[in-house]
Amino acid sequence: MPFAHRQWRHDGHCALIHGHNWTFEITFGANHLDANGFVVDFGKLKPLKSWFESLFDHTLVLSADDPQLALFQHNLDGNGFARIVTVPNCGAEGLARYLLHQINERLDIVVADYDVRSVHVCRVVVREDSKNFATYERA
Repeated sequence: MPFAHRQWRHDGHCALIHGHNWTFEITFGANHLDANGFVVDFGKLKPLKSWFESLFDHTLVLSADDPQLALFQHNLDGNGFARIVTVPNCGAEGLARYLLHQINERLDIVVADYDVRSVHVCRVVVREDSKNFATYERA
């Protein structure tokens, strides 16, 4: 999924706005399988896909503590130049952590016909490209 970000703390070129064609790998786990023998029915994850697209597809993702956030929002957001999304940390590591927690909070919507105490996200892998990725796992 294509979106841009910047690592404002970085002392090199990553501090500049740049983009990647990101991919996400989400591993679900469960305390027990459903009647079909599934952890989760992948066909019922469309709400999760829609949420991902609304959050990331062709957006500018910035860290909530970016000192230039207000400037970006004032000059870009709403003017057709960029749709800005803020997260706690917009690096691959921060996104993996954020997504694990956010998806687990949304599971009651995504898998409404499951016992949500049973289904959970175990691991999220966020890839910037074919070489660079980060993993965050449930403790």
